Amino acid sequence: MHKGWQWLVLLVLSILFAGALELAALPAALLIGPMLAAILAGTNGATVRVPLPLFGSAQAIVGCLVASSISTDIFAVFYREWPLFLGVVMATVAASSLLGWLISRWRILPGTTAVWGSSPGAATAMVLMAGAFGADQRLVAFMQYLRVIFVSMTAALIARMWVDTSGIEIPPIVWFPPIDPQAFAATIGIALVGGLMGKLFRLPSPFFLGTFIFGAVIHLDLGVPMQLPNWLLALSYAMVGWSIGLNFTRPILRHATRALPQIVGSIIVLIAFCGGLGFMISHLLGVDPLTAYLATSPGGMDSVAIIAAAAQNVDISFVMALQSARFLVVLLVGPSVARLVARAVRE
Repeated sequence: MHKGWQWLVLLVLSILFAGALELAALPAALLIGPMLAAILAGTNGATVRVPLPLFGSAQAIVGCLVASSISTDIFAVFYREWPLFLGVVMATVAASSLLGWLISRWRILPGTTAVWGSSPGAATAMVLMAGAFGADQRLVAFMQYLRVIFVSMTAALIARMWVDTSGIEIPPIVWFPPIDPQAFAATIGIALVGGLMGKLFRLPSPFFLGTFIFGAVIHLDLGVPMQLPNWLLALSYAMVGWSIGLNFTRPILRHATRALPQIVGSIIVLIAFCGGLGFMISHLLGVDPLTAYLATSPGGMDSVAIIAAAAQNVDISFVMALQSARFLVVLLVGPSVARLVARAVRE
């Protein structure tokens, strides 16, 4: 099929899926709908891919969304609860490493592939880092993106069940609000500069993480307002969802078919383990359970940020504080843990 027709089919499916999920009032429908449509297209031979500049731009816009939602409370959260944060992060990393070790030990997947595939960090960054350290990128991508799907769907469903919308009239979505030239220009400028800084400093997921860091500094220190109209967010969510879903091609699925039950089982175990950590945090700190669950959810920061922003009464500063702490720890210790597990498997 011509690429133009592939894009048209993908767009129509995305609108149908996103519309159905919106009617069900499911959080992050604008992310999950295109993601499901892209999975269907990718596994049926679609050859189109989201161009890297568009994917990077979408990540930068999500980075702006998160940065604009961050308040100075995040520093107080870090300072006040750093021992608990560190304990939760290390427990999550240990659990994911143990699952990776078991999958490698039982010869389900080779070498360090299972370790990188189980790492609870940003999926794209983990795939790129895994390739640099000799793991099978196809299988790492399969595990990472499949976990993102499971985590996104689970977190969105839990958010939907937890938030009581009875008696609450949901305001209509204003897709094209009046543009504030100064705030909108600041948003585009932060996305451009943040993405370039992320590339310059060679950050993993540079467009998201670079924009998130730069935007948070500008927003918190200078009080610069940002405007993120719904049409721009919808386009960005679709780009992220398509980029994830289109990676599910038939060759990857065939390559991983025999390991699918074990991979799915490990994903469910990790989600349940992190859910238990969220339950513990909720009781120890008095944080609402949905915030605690999203903070410990082992998915990509961008996906969790979208779900947190879509759900009501979620403390996104707390969510992103814990997600960012875990992400940085995984980046620092990931290569060493992968090598350690590979050595243990060989012995």
